[in-house]
Amino acid sequence: MTSTIQKLNVDFAQRVQIDTPAQPWLPSPLNGVERKPLAREGAESGHATSIVRYAPGASFSEHTHPLGEEILVLEGTFSDEQGDYPAGSYIRNPPGSKHAPFSDTGCTLFVKLNQFSSSDSQAVRINTHSAKWLAGQGGLHVMPLHSFGTEHTALVKWPKGETFVPHRHYGGEEILVLSGVFKDEYGHYPQGTWLRSPHLSTHHPFVDDNTIILVKTGHLPE
Repeated sequence: MTSTIQKLNVDFAQRVQIDTPAQPWLPSPLNGVERKPLAREGAESGHATSIVRYAPGASFSEHTHPLGEEILVLEGTFSDEQGDYPAGSYIRNPPGSKHAPFSDTGCTLFVKLNQFSSSDSQAVRINTHSAKWLAGQGGLHVMPLHSFGTEHTALVKWPKGETFVPHRHYGGEEILVLSGVFKDEYGHYPQGTWLRSPHLSTHHPFVDDNTIILVKTGHLPE
């Protein structure tokens, strides 16, 4: 059984905030794989951002990513013919790549499909548990994951009590809160919250306790 998913959050001029743990799991075209759609054009092959869960033993047949696939493994171990990717793995499969993914033990993923530039041909495999953190502004630490053109993707570690300067997002900003509680003047965003802020949006973020976020900037339409 599959679900019919209509267009969802594809007006990129609108700010979006989703508490992903509170969202229901919906079936996918493949038995054993469920998802929580966050943004979607509607077609199975179109632009999509989702939380995806593989049951133990679930697998996909080989398929192609016309405009790329980006994954952060949140729980468990994700696998394909190139290797095994435990929780904390960051994966980019460039436009035109193909694979046959599966999970022997089950896993939960943050997945973005068909959102690459056609010229962005770099494949990326990073274990974020062993990659180095770099000093950022103030007390922040940053782990760069990928950059192409104006698009930048990174993990950002916020120490307890840190406040960042008010700033504007050229090309927008997208955040997945991985631990702790991220905050700004608009609200409080606990672990699992997905945020998308449009081009030229502004905010003044801060945290009260240690927090880690996945951040992508500069990738949304102007």
